[in-house]
Amino acid sequence: MGIKKRNKVSAEFSMSSLTDIIFLLLIFFMLTSSMIVPNALNLKLPGKSNYVPPAPKEKPDVVKIAPKGTYYLNGAKITKSNLDKEIRALKKKGKNASFVIAPDKKTPNQYVIAVMDMAYRYGVAGVLTDVK
Repeated sequence: MGIKKRNKVSAEFSMSSLTDIIFLLLIFFMLTSSMIVPNALNLKLPGKSNYVPPAPKEKPDVVKIAPKGTYYLNGAKITKSNLDKEIRALKKKGKNASFVIAPDKKTPNQYVIAVMDMAYRYGVAGVLTDVK
């Protein structure tokens, strides 16, 4: 009695277990990504308010930025490293220290963001004016 076994290899592939794993990974990444807080600048956008702040006692420092990345502090040309030191010194003057950032119309955003980052690092309020 020669009974032969049929050893046929099935060419089918079951996708159900693979889709279960993909959905579990998708849910995991969706839940964990909502818990991550990005490290970004805390920008205060303008809005309506009835509060009128008191007038400053002294004229604020003005940082002008030229299109080629040249910085001017109160009209005098200054390097980026010296500007960093001046902003750090502003913080030492008082806890409500602030200065005005006045970029030119053609100034690239990277130079403006560099000054805003300096203000953020030292906890100084940098007020950005309209471009001129």
